[in-house]
Amino acid sequence: RAVAGAHSVQVAQDGKSVAVAVAGLPAGLRGKTLDFFPETGGVIETAAAFTQTWRGTGDAALWTAVMPLSSQRSESPARFPVVLGYAGVGYVADAAVAAVGAGGEQLLGKAAWPALAAAAQVPAALEAALKANMSANMPANASTSGQRAGNLAGAASGAVSGSAVQSLLPALLFALLGGLILNLMPCVFPVLAIKVLGFVQHASPKERVRSGVAYTAGVVASFVALGALMLALRAGGQALGWGFQLQSPAVVAALAGLFTLLGLNLLGLFEFGSILPSSVVSFQAKNPSVDAFLSGVLAVAVASPCTAPFMGASLGFALGLPAWEALLVFACIGVGMALPYLAASLIPAVARALPKPGAWMEVFKRAMAFPMFATVVWLVWVLGQQSGMDGAGALLLLLVVMAMLLWGWQLQGKSRWIMTIISVASFVLLTLTLGHKIVEEQEFPVAQASGGAGLDANANGAPAWQAWEPGRVEQILAKGQPVFLDFTAAWCVTCQLNKQTTLNSAQVLADMKAKNMVLLRADWTRRDPAVTAALQQLGRNGVPVYVIYKAGQAPVVLSEILSVGEVRAALAKL
Repeated sequence: RAVAGAHSVQVAQDGKSVAVAVAGLPAGLRGKTLDFFPETGGVIETAAAFTQTWRGTGDAALWTAVMPLSSQRSESPARFPVVLGYAGVGYVADAAVAAVGAGGEQLLGKAAWPALAAAAQVPAALEAALKANMSANMPANASTSGQRAGNLAGAASGAVSGSAVQSLLPALLFALLGGLILNLMPCVFPVLAIKVLGFVQHASPKERVRSGVAYTAGVVASFVALGALMLALRAGGQALGWGFQLQSPAVVAALAGLFTLLGLNLLGLFEFGSILPSSVVSFQAKNPSVDAFLSGVLAVAVASPCTAPFMGASLGFALGLPAWEALLVFACIGVGMALPYLAASLIPAVARALPKPGAWMEVFKRAMAFPMFATVVWLVWVLGQQSGMDGAGALLLLLVVMAMLLWGWQLQGKSRWIMTIISVASFVLLTLTLGHKIVEEQEFPVAQASGGAGLDANANGAPAWQAWEPGRVEQILAKGQPVFLDFTAAWCVTCQLNKQTTLNSAQVLADMKAKNMVLLRADWTRRDPAVTAALQQLGRNGVPVYVIYKAGQAPVVLSEILSVGEVRAALAKL
């Protein structure tokens, strides 16, 4: 690496952050966005974002950067060498650490670091319990990474059903059961209801069988495609898990647009045949199985935010498997999800039990528009968590203009073209001016977890949820307090259901308060490698995940769909 020549460095810290100012850098670096690498570890939060600016021009150009001190800082160096990088070339910058005195003037000289944070230690009893549990669940020939992942899940899960997946066959069985239960999730209901309507319309057993097979193919192919994409991105260094696509505001906005289209179609505002090319309509008419296949694709798109019981353990285990075995797990989830519809297609008695076609079908079709619109409301809310209220408002405005465009296209004569031109122009203009508000992830301030003893509390005296961060659980356990950790995301329907029905229960909150428990929430709404890594340590690959920690005891992972009784029973054992 090249060493900068005549440069000067000043470093200051105020107890919360470190500021570095470097003058005299080579002309080729001036005005550039530089990479910053401290040579002394354990001083700053290396994963946190830092700010940098250039001041002045020419030889007087000064580069400054400010980065947060690590909450677990383990070093107080007298010198603070750093490497500034750009386009593959590194420049060494070295200076004595400075302190900031009263009035803000810079005082160079001996280091004046704030007191070191107490090192987070796992209590000896807890470490021994974890090792003992791990040994008890470790097969004699556990040599593959997949087995290690399964054993880790078993060690962390206590006696929770479906947690200790240690071989491929149980993983496939749990995947099948999880996919089957996925049909009961509220996010899948709108699509399945439409499939029931299509099932009634089929006149012959042969058509029903073709439709069932095509729907199954669409579901299985979509699960395998999602799994393959996730595995490929993970192999490329991305920290991803189940539902990763909904961590992207652009995907959430696209799904909101799709469900708005479906809702308007069900209400009769337009027919897809009127906006699709005639060749596509003709192909669709000759190949009705295509609709069934696409329905399967749509069902997976809607179901992807949900994690049913048994799914979490099987997906977590799949991460450590060879690619073809992992994809087999994803395929089994798809088979499980499609199984009820496929069975209904193959069993004539089911068809005979359904009501005969009639006027009720039109009413049912239009009624199904409202679950679609409810899904849009949920997606807009999710986008608001990711991109802020401006992003959610911009999306709603675009959806209104899209509806106006579809309505205008159904008019006749000059009115059709006038309204279409106005709608298209408005849509393009709004996309260009407001589109960035939708796709840009907004940075929200995160509440810092309290470091004091006891619980933070709401106005009603109930324990308050605190923000999870790496190392926080160990700090709390070292003080002798138990922890309830909730891995959640705004786009996870199951998470929101559990939050409203169980985690907000007065009985559960009273039990937590009685146990002097600290409540932590790890939010996975947006991509967060730290949360992904924590889930992997538990042998999981998606949310929701609920974990109870107590010093001296193995962590207990609860089921994906919580009940008040289950949580209270687990708390009673502490």
